[in-house]
Amino acid sequence: MHANTSVSTVARIASMGGGNGTCLTMSSLQIADVVKSRHDDVKRSIRRLAEKGVIQLPPLAEVRNHLNQKVEVYNVIERDSYIVVAQLSPEFTAALVDEWQCLKSGNSIPDFTNPVMAARAWAEQYEARQIAERTKAEIGSRREATAMNTAAQAVKKANKLELVLDRSQEFATIKRMSMLYHGQEFSWKELKHVSHEMGVLPIEVFDANYGTVKAYHADVWREVYALEIPHTSILNGGSAL
Repeated sequence: MHANTSVSTVARIASMGGGNGTCLTMSSLQIADVVKSRHDDVKRSIRRLAEKGVIQLPPLAEVRNHLNQKVEVYNVIERDSYIVVAQLSPEFTAALVDEWQCLKSGNSIPDFTNPVMAARAWAEQYEARQIAERTKAEIGSRREATAMNTAAQAVKKANKLELVLDRSQEFATIKRMSMLYHGQEFSWKELKHVSHEMGVLPIEVFDANYGTVKAYHADVWREVYALEIPHTSILNGGSAL
């Protein structure tokens, strides 16, 4: 924590939403001290989380730091401070809980000889730790869901590519076969005629020049020209066919 820990730089009672209610807030400057991060990094994280709707964008205030320099800080409510710390440095969550307990008690240690005060202090600390753990778990779940979705999309893309490559061994266009057989010319009329005779109809495939073209089955190529469709990954006009 900074040497000059005035209420204005650490925490303040702030009116929220223009109503009569007040709540304790912690400044982004103190959060930076707790997580051992740069203040501008903490402020950037607060703005990013607010843009995503995870937390409310807190009000800005001008305070003086330990060097007596004017600094703009965000005054963050307790719940949102746990989210910010969980995003920046989850390992400092316990330290933040302790900091809030210190602020709530006015920087004084509760009188543990008083059963009521001791129970209240224990309950507040337990609740704060529960909030911190729940927040950390929610952020972890979102990250895991994002990773799983990315993996699922990769699997779909791989399956689609595998399907295209499988079909490329069964069907081939005239353009592709001409490329593979050193410019040899083929008759689409003959290929079409034999396709209908054999009952193996051609399929439409994408072609960069013509939009779509006919691709004929391997059995048709064998019957008409006694040629096999080579196993190759060469793309023809944006298509493996």
